[in-house]
Amino acid sequence: MSETQVDLIIDNGIVLTMNPNQGQITAGAVAVKNDRITAVGPAADLKGFTASKRIDARGGIIMPGLINTHTHAAMTLFRGLADDLPLMTWLNEHIFPAEAKLDDDTVYWGALLGCAEMIRSGTTCFCDMYLFEQAVARAAKNAGMRAVVGEVLFDFPSPNYGPIEKGFEYTENLIARWQDDDLIVPAVEPHSPYLCAPQLLEKAAGIAMDRKIPLVIHVSETKTEVQQIREKYSRTPMGHLAHLGILSPRLVACHCVVLSDDDMALMAQHDVKVAHNPESNMKLASGIAPVPQLTKQGICVGLGTDGCASNNNLDLFAEMDTAAKLHKVNTLDPTVADAASVLKMSTIDAARALGLDHLTGSLETGKKADIIVIDTHKPHLTPMYNPVSHLVYAVNGSDVAATIINGQVVMEDGRLSTLNQNEIFAKIREITAKIR
Repeated sequence: MSETQVDLIIDNGIVLTMNPNQGQITAGAVAVKNDRITAVGPAADLKGFTASKRIDARGGIIMPGLINTHTHAAMTLFRGLADDLPLMTWLNEHIFPAEAKLDDDTVYWGALLGCAEMIRSGTTCFCDMYLFEQAVARAAKNAGMRAVVGEVLFDFPSPNYGPIEKGFEYTENLIARWQDDDLIVPAVEPHSPYLCAPQLLEKAAGIAMDRKIPLVIHVSETKTEVQQIREKYSRTPMGHLAHLGILSPRLVACHCVVLSDDDMALMAQHDVKVAHNPESNMKLASGIAPVPQLTKQGICVGLGTDGCASNNNLDLFAEMDTAAKLHKVNTLDPTVADAASVLKMSTIDAARALGLDHLTGSLETGKKADIIVIDTHKPHLTPMYNPVSHLVYAVNGSDVAATIINGQVVMEDGRLSTLNQNEIFAKIREITAKIR
């Protein structure tokens, strides 16, 4: 076989590499062999490559797949179940009771539905925190998606594992099952400082440190949470985690809406990563995370959707549009959260937040082939002066023409190749009839 023989060539498009050294290639192409990118550059430079499959971008955009840094994929089951409520009312009176009815099978099908939605809208990797997380890992694996998965841990008995001792046992089994997988990355995921005792948080952080895997936790999501932790520990939630020795580059702090200057200084000092979920924070009226201040201090911020019960979709293109506009109106400064910065929050910065930037998040030779193609041959995307601006302010998930993950074409021209969408819909109808 010739050295220039590859499995897939994607060409006839504008290539956005998200690599600062290469940037944008007007008439570009990407070559893929097995699960890796073997070449990225002007199409003229790749003319010597031959492939068994070609995807014609039709003048559209070829770019890295999007990365969702925080979601609860199986909460697709609760989309629209309890809207227009405060966070604690929403959780305690609606979501937790509904989750008590879940089992491994229902979570599997809910996660499959989430994977289908994400693949269709250009997400190639997601970070998940939920119950029955082995089922989420199986769903992602069967869908061909890259995923960071961790069982949610809290003080009260879980519908999955029961007491917290069994929760740590479940987490250890999750790690053992998936630690060497090509697509699935295990994580340790205590829910939050307000639902986890200090000993639980310390043990969770110790496991993550020993196994060199991500530690994911909700932090400072609301003023009520911050007040509660202050009253109990005389510190902010971030200060509480710092006091326990939990802040580290492995920590992915989700939401981070209510932060003090001291909190942000601690986060910068320990290289804590942030998963920003603007639409969920808006819908639950939690507030607006100080993202411009965080990024000014060099803190890595990735974008997330949160779950479908508080969003109500998994479309990261919609999330980018919201994020960019929200911070402009909040600061009354049209220059903050510019399109290029927000696009990084869904690609290379999101990968860095999850510790995956050596594998994905940009189109570079040697990286995993996680690639999407945007069909720009549409009225709402015409004309196109600036592709980056279009991706943040004009593109939506339905404009994704092809999704490639780990070198596998999982969606092309609206057809999912790894999932049976009609079968998923039928199962979801059965499950939601019971929930209803």
